Amino acid sequence: MGPVTNIDPIGNSPVIIKKVWIRHCLRASRRAALQHILRKDFMLQPPWDLETTNKFILHYTYGCDNNLKGELTYGKIGEWRFDKRSYLDGPPPRNLSSPPPGVPESVVTLINLINEATANLPNWDYVD
Repeated sequence: MGPVTNIDPIGNSPVIIKKVWIRHCLRASRRAALQHILRKDFMLQPPWDLETTNKFILHYTYGCDNNLKGELTYGKIGEWRFDKRSYLDGPPPRNLSSPPPGVPESVVTLINLINEATANLPNWDYVD
């Protein structure tokens, strides 16, 4: 029923979606001629996506490393940093430090939302 490129993308999470499931989805999509309306503005990924306007979800995959001037340090640990991988043994603390001036709006929004959530969730710091 046409090339595989006619089928909508299914994401980049190979850990979650096994090959059997992918094959099944591709076959079903091809048979049903399934098409989706893709919204390129749907997801925001700091620090690469800069603005938050008209975005629906915030996905924090990448580490945010900046110098104190607010510039990205591209692959180097920055003087200011937020990376979820820094908290593999437990949740991030309440009141994460604010990013320095000049960082993308997306990073500021991410930190503000995490701080808002941790301030309002009872027993946030509790680790079993």
